Amino acid sequence: MEKITMYHIEYEKPKVTLLQESGLGVSEIAARTCYDSFENSENDCIKNAMQKMDIAAINAIAESDLLSNLAWVHHHHSIIEHATLSFLVQGTSRGVLQEHARHRIQAISVRSTRYTMSSVINAFTASQESEDGFAFFLEKVLALNLFVITDKVYLEIEIRSIYDKFMFQYRRDEEYLKNAVAKSSLPYLETFKGNAHALYEALEKGKKKRNVGDGFKHIVSDNWKVDMVVTFNIRSLKNYFDLRDSGAAWFQIQWLAQEMKKATPLKYLKLIDKKYKENEKK
Repeated sequence: MEKITMYHIEYEKPKVTLLQESGLGVSEIAARTCYDSFENSENDCIKNAMQKMDIAAINAIAESDLLSNLAWVHHHHSIIEHATLSFLVQGTSRGVLQEHARHRIQAISVRSTRYTMSSVINAFTASQESEDGFAFFLEKVLALNLFVITDKVYLEIEIRSIYDKFMFQYRRDEEYLKNAVAKSSLPYLETFKGNAHALYEALEKGKKKRNVGDGFKHIVSDNWKVDMVVTFNIRSLKNYFDLRDSGAAWFQIQWLAQEMKKATPLKYLKLIDKKYKENEKK
């Protein structure tokens, strides 16, 4: 993934992959249904749709004069809500997630800290068997690549904070080990007593405790990486790009919007982004 420096801190930019696109055909059929104007389409599969429905051809159309006219002349954008795109986002931050989730008309599925924190919890648990617990924890957590900020000096500060929060809980919670370790892995604590590396490996290979993150979500910061799948209809995507691919937006969500735009096929951008529409005229 690409790295970039902002405010003298090194960050990793997210990676975006287009997983699915619905095509423009359904939106044109919706528009033609409104106006009963199928015979006017330049796309034969649309023109003949009421007599012979060729779904594959309809989903594959590259352009629609009607949709372009509705989008840019009449600003009638409800029709393009029938076209959707799904993206896999890898390596954005929880800080971006908070901003991203404010866009209400989307489907979003996010990597869950409830189910995916085992390794960092195992690293802390095993660190208690090391002479230098923090050094052990730092080594293991750095290897997990959990953060959007990649500056090593900054990360040591970040991971020290996480370690201290774990230690705070460890000292207060008499049930810490029961909350952190699956029941079937508890014997490893005696088997590998005094051997932090062996204990960590055993815990990693053992059964993952269900919902293990419930008691430890407080350690997570805005810098923590998340992966997610998001689906937008292209009217909502237009709103997202207008607001987030803008100098007024927070730089991290600008990066995400820019990567999503790169992954968006041109036929959709020509309906929702003025720059691409103007380039078409040249």
